[in-house]
Amino acid sequence: MRDYENDNGTMMFGGMSAVDIADRFGTPVYVTDEQILRQNYRNIYGAFAQYMPTEIHYACKANTNLAILSILNQEGSHIDAVSIGEVLTCLKAGFPAERIMYTGVNVSNSELEQVVATGCRINVDSQSELERLAKITTDIPISFRITPGVSSGHSAKVMTGGKGAKFGIPMDKVIETYARAKDLGFELKGIHAHTGSGGLTVEPFMDVVDVLCETVNDIKSEVGVQLEFLDFGGGVGVPYKPQDPEADLNELAMVITDTIKDETDIKTVALEPGRYVVCDSTILLTRCVDVKDAGIKKYIGVDAGFNTLIRPAFYDSYHYVAIANKFNKAGVAKYEIVGPICETGDYIAHDRALPEAEEGDVIAVYCGGAYGFAMSSNYNSRPRCAEVLVNQGEAELIREKEDIEDLWRHQIIPARLSE
Repeated sequence: MRDYENDNGTMMFGGMSAVDIADRFGTPVYVTDEQILRQNYRNIYGAFAQYMPTEIHYACKANTNLAILSILNQEGSHIDAVSIGEVLTCLKAGFPAERIMYTGVNVSNSELEQVVATGCRINVDSQSELERLAKITTDIPISFRITPGVSSGHSAKVMTGGKGAKFGIPMDKVIETYARAKDLGFELKGIHAHTGSGGLTVEPFMDVVDVLCETVNDIKSEVGVQLEFLDFGGGVGVPYKPQDPEADLNELAMVITDTIKDETDIKTVALEPGRYVVCDSTILLTRCVDVKDAGIKKYIGVDAGFNTLIRPAFYDSYHYVAIANKFNKAGVAKYEIVGPICETGDYIAHDRALPEAEEGDVIAVYCGGAYGFAMSSNYNSRPRCAEVLVNQGEAELIREKEDIEDLWRHQIIPARLSE
């Protein structure tokens, strides 16, 4: 887990006081450090590119803020998109279509037509999608997502590659699907699989790479097609807790690329980090609005709930928290950090040792960049919060806070109900 500078008891983030950021932009607010974001991308790209040609397909579902996408476009990233909305957002941010890979699941004909019209690359998820795509066009290169029978992840809700998963071509249908695509006239470029999210060790990635390498060779021998790229998916984890280990990127890259080069004629390796790139680049700042002693528990009530950060409530995920204006003080009591949503399950953190809390304190929630704002909602009719980018001591607003009018903007009251 990343450490942040302590300046006389104040947490510093991106060369700025976290308290000053909260005061200037209000809370809750997501704050991203541009330099951390750039360095994370360079770390994972560099780890693999030193061994073989590499494409980093940033899994943009983690965070689609246009400013963040623009930074990654400058870095040369590719994109893993899972919806037409993500494709169009990335085009808006400046990504050329050839650097966007669309991997949908249960794709409608309407969405498939829209995706084809953008000219981006398509990673086909099912035999049904293949046949429906062929009715639109066969004059495009494609790849396939397969179901490798290998799953991993921090929660059952994010494990995607096991047998019977809703994602991808089942293993016993892979050869016939590639053969069918060849017969239809598609240009076959690659193969893809994804096991899940949050892996910190090499083993689950090697399991899926072994399956992919064997399948690449079977496709070559049985279908007569040499694929160009192998995409072993995303899921490279980050440490959310102080004691969590960091993923050894160099070991991961070396072992995977050695296997691909030794066992296949694949020329390019691709991977789809989302969390690794953006997670610890961002913190959520929220303000203490209430302190309550309920006898068996003490509560810090904050202005961010699971409408702002749903991961703790939805996945039982851990996010480290600190009081940004008491950054040099020791914990004196254990608190529940809870939000304003009318649900018992509305919490940010359980049983955390923190300095004595007071109304007005600024609470920093770590590792908020991945699936933080992206999964936020308007539940309880609460406008979504602002986003801020900091860079070497300067701060810029990159998303305005919604207001109540935004919640009503697309609602219509029939005239007869207003009479």
